[in-house]
Amino acid sequence: MIRDGIKAAQIQAMKGGDKARLAAVRLILAKLKDRDIELRTATQVPDDDVIVVDVLQKMVKQRRESIAMYEQGGRAELAAQEQAELEVIESFLPRQMSEDETRAAIEAIKAEVGATSVKDMGKVMAVLKDRHGTVLDMSKASAMVKAALAS
Repeated sequence: MIRDGIKAAQIQAMKGGDKARLAAVRLILAKLKDRDIELRTATQVPDDDVIVVDVLQKMVKQRRESIAMYEQGGRAELAAQEQAELEVIESFLPRQMSEDETRAAIEAIKAEVGATSVKDMGKVMAVLKDRHGTVLDMSKASAMVKAALAS
């Protein structure tokens, strides 16, 4: 379970005295706790690994946006700090699908659901997210699905 690995990393960082890694791991655990609290009132709770991956992917997206803004603003030291956090967060994510694997999955799903135009994008995206949501950046996948359906 990914959550157990994150907790183990926290203990390891404490014992090793790695303050930067410990701070990043604590941020992850805080976000996970927030998400757990949100889901207390939910009628249908997804699998724990799905929750963790979703939170980590959102954190990765936030860090990448922050890095871009800091670099545009000439704040290299803050961009470096965000980059260090990004590396820690990404270390807990499962291996992401390559572009070729993603294209193959999209083509298989497209054939399976009979998608022929951009109007069918929602069907393809729903199946893609259901099957590969934890190992796929859905924003990149969305653009790839759109391109596949447009051609």
